[in-house]
Amino acid sequence: MGSFDDLDIVFSTEKGRIRPEKKKPSIPKSDGIVRVGRETKGRKGKGMTVVTGVPLHPEGLRDLAKKLKQKCGTGGTLKDGRIEIQGDHRELLVAELQAMGHTVKRSGG
Repeated sequence: MGSFDDLDIVFSTEKGRIRPEKKKPSIPKSDGIVRVGRETKGRKGKGMTVVTGVPLHPEGLRDLAKKLKQKCGTGGTLKDGRIEIQGDHRELLVAELQAMGHTVKRSGG
């Protein structure tokens, strides 16, 4: 028989909780500059506005993505800490993010 680590025991009266708690996702490291760009790669020529480098935790990013999609009146998604919004809305998003107090740069062409 193996050690306690090999068993599927979650709690022991002697040791307490055996399995380590899952860590909550933290704010991704960035240089403090929010970048707004446009991508068409892998989207059959359709443009998508991409916002990266936002210094927020995942729940805050989700709320910000929802707010920006509503402001643009279009759909979008949140993937790997990047906010992707359908269409070319760079100017609107730059102005909106600056109004929220972020340092914003346009990236790409």
